Amino acid sequence: MIQDYGAPIGFRIAASHPERVTAIINQNGNAYEEGLGGAWSGIRELWKNRNAETEKAILPAFSLDGLKWQYTHGTRNPEMINPDTWNLDYLKLSRPNAHKVNMDLFYDYRNNLKLYPKWQKYLNDNQPPLLIVWGKNDAFFPESGAVAFKKDVKKIDYNIYDTGHFALEEDGERIIAKIRTFMEKIGS
Repeated sequence: MIQDYGAPIGFRIAASHPERVTAIINQNGNAYEEGLGGAWSGIRELWKNRNAETEKAILPAFSLDGLKWQYTHGTRNPEMINPDTWNLDYLKLSRPNAHKVNMDLFYDYRNNLKLYPKWQKYLNDNQPPLLIVWGKNDAFFPESGAVAFKKDVKKIDYNIYDTGHFALEEDGERIIAKIRTFMEKIGS
């Protein structure tokens, strides 16, 4: 199962060892340029010219309000999202050097884009069973990222949910049921 930063990790493994992949469950895990949404604008500026100004522009993402936004943006019922999610993230990001580490991750993400063609070739050549369970209102990886997988994978169990980046937070029960059904089908 891949999601967000886990997608580049999963695709690196899959492209290097396709024989190890039984199936891919993808919840807002991108592999296409068209799947990068508007929330990347500040990060794209960082990619172009990393300096104190472009880093400072991203710092609000690490604030309590910024983290809350990441969990609640695009959800149907933001008041129903467990505040422990962003509060725990905030605690982790409040540790010494945590902002620097995350800034480095944002900056390094640009290298994943260079690998998108390799991952797309893997998908096209290997046709792994693919379950898409995607929050369509994700400002980071919008629905266009999910649609793009249709270019390379012929058979997709394609499911779009009216929620945000962390689709499991709002539609977990429905998504878990979908995963169970999908895994039962590929197991038979």
